Amino acid sequence: MTQTGRPRGFDTDDALDRAMEVFWRHGYEGASLTELTAAMGINKPSLYAAFGNKEGLFRRVVARYADVEMAYARDALDQPTARDVAAALLRENAVALTRPDRPAGCLSIQGGTACGTDNAAIADFLAASRLTGENALAARFDRAVDEGDLAPEVDPTALARFLSVVTEGQAVHAAAGAPRAHLEQSAEIALHAFTAAAYPVR
Repeated sequence: MTQTGRPRGFDTDDALDRAMEVFWRHGYEGASLTELTAAMGINKPSLYAAFGNKEGLFRRVVARYADVEMAYARDALDQPTARDVAAALLRENAVALTRPDRPAGCLSIQGGTACGTDNAAIADFLAASRLTGENALAARFDRAVDEGDLAPEVDPTALARFLSVVTEGQAVHAAAGAPRAHLEQSAEIALHAFTAAAYPVR
Protein backbone atom coordinates (compact mmCIF):
# COMPACT_ATOMS: atom_id res chain seq x y z
CA MET A 1 0.00 0.00 0.00
CA THR A 2 1.29 3.44 -0.90
CA GLN A 3 1.62 5.74 2.10
CA THR A 4 1.08 9.48 2.01
CA GLY A 5 2.12 12.20 4.43
CA ARG A 6 5.54 12.84 5.83
CA PRO A 7 8.39 11.06 4.06
CA ARG A 8 10.82 8.96 6.10
CA GLY A 9 13.35 11.18 7.83
CA PHE A 10 11.16 14.29 7.70
CA ASP A 11 12.81 16.94 9.88
CA THR A 12 10.35 19.69 10.75
CA ASP A 13 12.91 22.31 11.78
CA ASP A 14 14.99 21.73 8.65
CA ALA A 15 11.89 21.95 6.48
CA LEU A 16 10.84 25.18 8.19
CA ASP A 17 14.30 26.67 7.70
CA ARG A 18 14.16 25.87 3.98
CA ALA A 19 10.67 27.28 3.66
CA MET A 20 11.80 30.34 5.59
CA GLU A 21 14.33 31.23 2.93
CA VAL A 22 11.71 30.97 0.17
CA PHE A 23 9.25 33.20 2.03
CA TRP A 24 12.08 35.56 3.00
CA ARG A 25 13.16 36.02 -0.61
CA HIS A 26 9.75 36.08 -2.30
CA GLY A 27 7.27 37.16 0.37
CA TYR A 28 4.13 35.29 1.28
CA GLU A 29 2.27 35.84 -1.96
CA GLY A 30 5.36 35.43 -4.15
CA ALA A 31 6.29 32.04 -2.70
CA SER A 32 4.58 29.28 -4.66
CA LEU A 33 3.75 25.86 -3.29
CA THR A 34 5.98 24.36 -5.96
CA GLU A 35 8.95 26.43 -4.78
CA LEU A 36 8.20 25.68 -1.15
CA THR A 37 7.87 21.92 -1.53
CA ALA A 38 10.98 21.77 -3.73
CA ALA A 39 13.01 23.67 -1.15
CA MET A 40 11.64 21.60 1.71
CA GLY A 41 12.22 18.30 -0.07
CA ILE A 42 8.62 17.13 0.42
CA ASN A 43 5.51 16.80 -1.71
CA LYS A 44 2.30 18.80 -1.42
CA PRO A 45 0.39 16.10 0.52
CA SER A 46 3.24 16.05 3.04
CA LEU A 47 3.07 19.83 3.39
CA TYR A 48 -0.68 19.73 3.97
CA ALA A 49 -0.36 16.85 6.43
CA ALA A 50 2.35 18.60 8.46
CA PHE A 51 1.24 22.24 8.30
CA GLY A 52 -2.37 22.33 7.11
CA ASN A 53 -1.90 24.75 4.22
CA LYS A 54 0.39 27.53 2.99
CA GLU A 55 -0.80 29.97 5.65
CA GLY A 56 -0.26 27.38 8.38
CA LEU A 57 3.25 26.78 7.09
CA PHE A 58 3.97 30.50 7.02
CA ARG A 59 2.82 30.99 10.58
CA ARG A 60 5.09 28.15 11.70
CA VAL A 61 7.95 29.69 9.72
CA VAL A 62 7.46 33.07 11.39
CA ALA A 63 7.50 31.40 14.81
CA ARG A 64 10.71 29.61 13.86
CA TYR A 65 12.17 32.91 12.58
CA ALA A 66 11.32 34.66 15.84
CA ASP A 67 12.85 31.84 17.86
CA VAL A 68 16.10 31.47 15.91
CA GLU A 69 16.82 34.52 13.75
CA MET A 70 15.53 37.07 16.27
CA ALA A 71 17.35 35.63 19.29
CA TYR A 72 19.60 38.70 19.33
CA ALA A 73 16.57 40.91 20.07
CA ARG A 74 15.62 38.81 23.09
CA ASP A 75 19.24 38.79 24.27
CA ALA A 76 19.31 42.60 24.05
CA LEU A 77 16.57 42.79 26.67
CA ASP A 78 18.96 41.24 29.20
CA GLN A 79 21.41 44.14 28.98
CA PRO A 80 21.83 46.07 32.27
CA THR A 81 20.65 49.51 31.14
CA ALA A 82 18.17 50.90 28.64
CA ARG A 83 21.01 52.38 26.60
CA ASP A 84 22.76 49.03 26.56
CA VAL A 85 19.53 47.40 25.39
CA ALA A 86 19.25 49.90 22.54
CA ALA A 87 22.92 49.57 21.61
CA ALA A 88 22.79 45.78 21.46
CA LEU A 89 19.55 45.78 19.49
CA LEU A 90 20.61 48.38 16.93
CA ARG A 91 24.07 46.96 16.37
CA GLU A 92 23.06 43.30 16.18
CA ASN A 93 20.14 44.20 13.95
CA ALA A 94 22.53 45.71 11.39
CA VAL A 95 24.49 42.46 11.42
CA ALA A 96 21.43 40.19 11.22
CA LEU A 97 20.00 42.09 8.25
CA THR A 98 23.17 41.67 6.21
CA ARG A 99 24.34 38.13 6.95
CA PRO A 100 25.89 36.60 3.83
CA ASP A 101 24.26 33.23 4.58
CA ARG A 102 20.75 34.70 4.77
CA PRO A 103 18.56 36.76 2.43
CA ALA A 104 19.06 40.48 3.03
CA GLY A 105 16.49 42.23 5.16
CA CYS A 106 13.85 40.82 7.50
CA LEU A 107 11.25 38.10 6.95
CA SER A 108 8.69 39.98 9.03
CA ILE A 109 8.95 43.04 6.75
CA GLN A 110 9.39 41.34 3.40
CA GLY A 111 6.93 38.56 4.06
CA GLY A 112 3.87 40.77 3.89
CA THR A 113 4.75 44.01 2.14
CA ALA A 114 3.11 42.94 -1.12
CA CYS A 115 0.05 41.18 0.32
CA GLY A 116 -3.21 41.99 -1.42
CA THR A 117 -6.62 42.22 0.18
CA ASP A 118 -7.13 38.45 -0.08
CA ASN A 119 -4.17 37.96 2.25
CA ALA A 120 -4.76 40.90 4.58
CA ALA A 121 -4.73 38.45 7.48
CA ILE A 122 -1.06 37.72 6.76
CA ALA A 123 -0.12 41.40 6.86
CA ASP A 124 -2.08 41.77 10.10
CA PHE A 125 -0.37 38.69 11.55
CA LEU A 126 3.08 40.08 10.75
CA ALA A 127 2.19 43.49 12.17
CA ALA A 128 1.02 41.82 15.38
CA SER A 129 4.26 39.84 15.53
CA ARG A 130 6.31 43.01 15.24
CA LEU A 131 4.15 44.70 17.88
CA THR A 132 4.93 41.85 20.26
CA GLY A 133 8.61 42.74 20.02
CA GLU A 134 7.86 46.42 20.46
CA ASN A 135 5.79 45.69 23.56
CA ALA A 136 8.64 43.62 25.02
CA LEU A 137 10.95 46.61 24.57
CA ALA A 138 8.43 48.93 26.21
CA ALA A 139 8.14 46.56 29.17
CA ARG A 140 11.93 46.49 29.51
CA PHE A 141 12.07 50.30 29.52
CA ASP A 142 9.24 50.40 32.06
CA ARG A 143 11.46 48.28 34.27
CA ALA A 144 14.33 50.70 33.66
CA VAL A 145 12.13 53.50 35.02
CA ASP A 146 11.29 51.41 38.09
CA GLU A 147 14.98 50.69 38.64
CA GLY A 148 15.94 54.37 38.38
CA ASP A 149 17.91 53.90 35.17
CA LEU A 150 15.41 56.06 33.28
CA ALA A 151 13.75 59.16 34.67
CA PRO A 152 10.02 58.99 35.50
CA GLU A 153 9.18 61.52 32.78
CA VAL A 154 10.66 59.31 30.02
CA ASP A 155 8.06 57.53 27.88
CA PRO A 156 9.04 53.83 27.58
CA THR A 157 6.47 53.18 24.86
CA ALA A 158 7.77 56.02 22.71
CA LEU A 159 11.35 54.77 23.10
CA ALA A 160 10.32 51.27 22.06
CA ARG A 161 8.39 52.61 19.08
CA PHE A 162 11.40 54.65 17.97
CA LEU A 163 13.67 51.60 18.01
CA SER A 164 11.08 49.59 16.08
CA VAL A 165 10.79 52.29 13.44
CA VAL A 166 14.58 52.39 13.04
CA THR A 167 15.11 48.62 12.86
CA GLU A 168 12.21 48.14 10.44
CA GLY A 169 13.53 50.96 8.25
CA GLN A 170 16.97 49.37 8.33
CA ALA A 171 15.40 46.14 7.08
CA VAL A 172 13.91 47.93 4.07
CA HIS A 173 17.28 49.45 3.20
CA ALA A 174 19.07 46.12 3.65
CA ALA A 175 16.61 44.40 1.33
CA ALA A 176 17.33 47.11 -1.25
CA GLY A 177 21.05 46.31 -1.08
CA ALA A 178 22.40 48.73 1.53
CA PRO A 179 25.76 47.42 2.84
CA ARG A 180 26.30 46.61 6.49
CA ALA A 181 28.59 49.62 6.96
CA HIS A 182 25.76 51.98 6.02
CA LEU A 183 23.36 50.29 8.42
CA GLU A 184 25.94 50.42 11.20
CA GLN A 185 26.39 54.14 10.61
CA SER A 186 22.64 54.68 10.85
CA ALA A 187 22.49 52.51 13.96
CA GLU A 188 25.05 54.69 15.74
CA ILE A 189 23.16 57.87 14.82
CA ALA A 190 19.96 56.28 16.11
CA LEU A 191 21.73 55.30 19.33
CA HIS A 192 22.77 58.93 19.87
CA ALA A 193 19.16 60.02 19.34
CA PHE A 194 17.89 57.33 21.70
CA THR A 195 20.39 58.33 24.39
CA ALA A 196 19.38 61.98 24.13
CA ALA A 197 15.69 61.08 24.50
CA ALA A 198 16.16 58.44 27.20
CA TYR A 199 18.63 60.38 29.34
CA PRO A 200 17.72 64.06 28.95
CA VAL A 201 20.09 66.56 30.49
CA ARG A 202 18.45 68.18 33.49
